[in-house]
Amino acid sequence: MGRITVRRRVVRHEVGAPAVRAEDTLVVEEPLDIRVNGKPLTVTMRTPGNDVELAIGFLLAEGIIASGEDVFSGEFCPGATDGGLNTYNVLNVTLAPGVAAPAPGLIRNFITASSCGVCGKSSIDAVRTASRFAVADDPLRLTPDTVARLPARLRAEQTVFDRTGGLHAAGLVDGSTGRLLAVREDVGRHNAVDKVIGWAASNRGLPLSGTVLVVSSRASFELVQKASMAGIPALVAVSAPSSLAVELAGDMGMTLIGFVRDSSMVVYSGAHRVTA
Repeated sequence: MGRITVRRRVVRHEVGAPAVRAEDTLVVEEPLDIRVNGKPLTVTMRTPGNDVELAIGFLLAEGIIASGEDVFSGEFCPGATDGGLNTYNVLNVTLAPGVAAPAPGLIRNFITASSCGVCGKSSIDAVRTASRFAVADDPLRLTPDTVARLPARLRAEQTVFDRTGGLHAAGLVDGSTGRLLAVREDVGRHNAVDKVIGWAASNRGLPLSGTVLVVSSRASFELVQKASMAGIPALVAVSAPSSLAVELAGDMGMTLIGFVRDSSMVVYSGAHRVTA
């Protein structure tokens, strides 16, 4: 799988048995330096792959762009090292003519960890980016049976996780048919969501009315924020939400469902969309 995974020598131990030397497959984690119109914006730790989608999804979630049409191009920068090599870890996004460049206050000149999608923000007020798409009146309806099946369907598409056990996944589901529209994996849960949203924006799919975002992680504030910015009316997570995630989902009129395991789940907001 190229730069997505690497092989490393390890020693396996099991109580009561001799140590065994073997090879293990690890998921790759590398920095991605995102630049806009040639100027540095942020550095995030990610799993290589679908990097243009990641950048577009990130710009959308930050409120820098409103749609995929706001991006003219996304290209890796040649000569990213002193030796002139292209490491494919520096990506420049050129905005379409007439689209305003990021405000100076949005620039984050330090590494954003793979576990943190909002690091560097000075306050919660700064994170509450106003979404261009309202989800409160979205007519999406889901049955408990449909919701219960989503994590397993997402897990079945996690091809890199099967080899490494070390990746998050995000999937976009058509709420009316239950069809998986896109699945992306990444070492960072927020990156996986950015990649899915970036895919939709690149295919002129915004707003994502009538869809469900399914994540293989807990439901944090940042994931609710990203879903809101893309116009997604429902977020389903296999683990717990945070208090701030529940608060924001309620404010936005979004359905937030956590602890979706086997046949059970907990609906934290937007319960009117889940009907028997």
